[in-house]
Amino acid sequence: MQIVGLGLIATFLVVLLQEQKSNLAFLLTVFVGCTIFLLLVDQISSILAMLRKMAEGAHIQMVYLETMLKIIGIAYIAEFAAQISKDAGQGAIAAKIELGGKIIILALAVPILTAIIEAVIGLIPSAR
Repeated sequence: MQIVGLGLIATFLVVLLQEQKSNLAFLLTVFVGCTIFLLLVDQISSILAMLRKMAEGAHIQMVYLETMLKIIGIAYIAEFAAQISKDAGQGAIAAKIELGGKIIILALAVPILTAIIEAVIGLIPSAR
């Protein structure tokens, strides 16, 4: 409810400020976005702890979990930055941020994809 209330109040204020003081409206948008993110840090940390516990119980190598969490984090951060750029009227920069995020995600995913391909190849019976 805090996040919804904060978001709605900020939206109302930004709409009011946008006509006279567009710079202040943009700064308010960025500030509220960061504040909402900070309000979610506790939930994020509890989710991470739960995922680690599940990975340990399933005997999954932590390097894979850490890589997946990095990928998810990069996706959220790139989306957040792209939205801020779009709010500032910089669609071209937003597109470049999104492209950069996707390339970094692909680079991080290569070892996981390699491990999956190797596992599948290991399951295929060899022709003799």
